[in-house]
Amino acid sequence: MNDVSLRPRVLLCATTTGYQTRMFDEAAARLGIDLVLATDRCDRLADPWRDRALAVRFHDEAASLAAVLAAFEGTRLDGVLAVGDRPVALAALVAEARGLPWHTVRGARTSRDKRLFRASQHAVGLPAPWATTVPAGQVVPPAGVTYPCVVKPLVLSGSRGVIRADDPAGLAAALARVSALLAAPDVRELRDDAASVIQIEGYIAGDEFALEGVMDRGRLHVLALFDKPEPLTGPYFEETIYVTPTARTAAQALALIPAVTRAAAAAGLWHGPVHAECRVSPAGEVVVLEVAARPIGGLCARALTFDGPAGKDVPLEEVVLAHAAGRAAPHWRAARPAVGVMMVPIPRSGVLRGVAGDDEARAVPGVTGVVVTAKIDQRLVALPEGASYLGFIFAAGADDAAVDAALRAAHARLTFQIDTVIEVRAAGA
Repeated sequence: MNDVSLRPRVLLCATTTGYQTRMFDEAAARLGIDLVLATDRCDRLADPWRDRALAVRFHDEAASLAAVLAAFEGTRLDGVLAVGDRPVALAALVAEARGLPWHTVRGARTSRDKRLFRASQHAVGLPAPWATTVPAGQVVPPAGVTYPCVVKPLVLSGSRGVIRADDPAGLAAALARVSALLAAPDVRELRDDAASVIQIEGYIAGDEFALEGVMDRGRLHVLALFDKPEPLTGPYFEETIYVTPTARTAAQALALIPAVTRAAAAAGLWHGPVHAECRVSPAGEVVVLEVAARPIGGLCARALTFDGPAGKDVPLEEVVLAHAAGRAAPHWRAARPAVGVMMVPIPRSGVLRGVAGDDEARAVPGVTGVVVTAKIDQRLVALPEGASYLGFIFAAGADDAAVDAALRAAHARLTFQIDTVIEVRAAGA
């Protein structure tokens, strides 16, 4: 495919702060696919990121759709993808306008709005927690709430703002804390009406899992089932370790697949990557917490490779990109017996002054990579207000237990110097 005009062309909608766009760009080069980015980059400067991206605003869907369609007028477009939760609606709108297979517009919007997703489950009788909403700023617990419950902002991801409450006083405190978070400048910049609403829903006890997959015209292809060995019981729900394959029995693991398929169908997710979070109750019932219309976020995808031609390991980006372009995707089977990733948590808020022990962490048997993404002098914000991690640790091994142990051992060797921020206020303020 030396003739660029004959190469498949795929639109990738993404934020400029995402980790994954470079990995998709590299995957596209290997596959011979012309990848076009649509990002929320500055539209005042000419190509400030040197990626030739189309400038869009995810809060202004009509104008962004018009800009993308104008850019592709008279030219081919073979598929769409989205990285991150906010860009999925624009990708769906473009797919609908160009007659391309992807998730429905309703599905894309439902997948990123916790209120709509719960409603889609309740409408068809799927197992799901009870849910109600209150306006941001309300701190008085509504009538009828049972405990324990979980407070969730509708528009944020990565467990940001998710807090468990065990009694009315705890619920009032959680509502106040999430209301303050939703009033923060970075959240207001989203210009999302859903940021004015907070969801309260029932707490689901049990083990938590993640499913990485691809919907192919309504059929779910499972790429990975991740265990989350850390107990996620609250009061906050910071995700740290993902390990695959799951240590559950085959029958237990297989029960997750129809549950996610039904939840995805109820939401309107039909064709393209999906990332699902599930809990399995002590009684064995699978409750789907969410299904996102995108692949796994951050650098976590680096943990996954798949069987490719001539024994070549194929990264996740190539699998979903080939699928978006309408090509026969590489084999769905993961290439290694067991792999995992740790999203290194921020232990406390402050300013990062130093990192030590990363070479020692890399030397731990089974560890395949250590990436510190936080920068020196960067201000760090811990959960539930925070939205990032200190970095990522990757490991591979004979089984899930070996991978889990390697990740924990590497993390124990890392030391982060975080200085406390002292707020100085002017006299009389």
